[in-house]
Amino acid sequence: MPDPAAAFALTPIGTIRSALARPEDAPRQGSEGAPDAWVEVDAAVAEGLDGLAPGDDIVLITWLHRAARDVLKVHPRGDERNPLTGVFATRSPARPNPLGLHRVRVIAIDAGRLHVAPLEAIDGTPVVDIKPVLGSPSVDEEPEPAA
Repeated sequence: MPDPAAAFALTPIGTIRSALARPEDAPRQGSEGAPDAWVEVDAAVAEGLDGLAPGDDIVLITWLHRAARDVLKVHPRGDERNPLTGVFATRSPARPNPLGLHRVRVIAIDAGRLHVAPLEAIDGTPVVDIKPVLGSPSVDEEPEPAA
C-alpha cells in the first residue's frame, strides 16, 4: 500500500467538543443515544458556514484520530458472535483511513460554532468537512420536464 501521506493531506477545519471523552463511551451510531455536541469551526473557514441554519441536516466528516489504522477485519459491532468481516463492509472506525460520517441536525449556530445532535464522535475529534444533506424526490413523484 502506498504511503498515504505522500498522496495528499487533509487539513482539519474544526474540532468536536463533546461530553464523550473516550471511544468506549460513545454509542456505535448517533441514533443509539449519542448526546448533542459542538463543532468549533476554525476562524479561517467559518465564513463557509453561511447558508446553514438551525434545523438543517448536515453530514460531518471527521478524522477518527483514536482509531486503529492497521485493522482490516473486525467482528461487526464489536460482537464476537458475528463473523470476522472486512472493514469496508462495516461501519467500524478501525480502517486504513479512519474517516467518520455523521448525519446530524443543526440545533444552533453561535459565532463560528455549530451545536448539533446527535453525535457519537468523542471530544477532540478533528472535523475535515461539512456537507449538507440533499433531498431527493420521492420515487412516486414525476420528474420535472426538460426545458
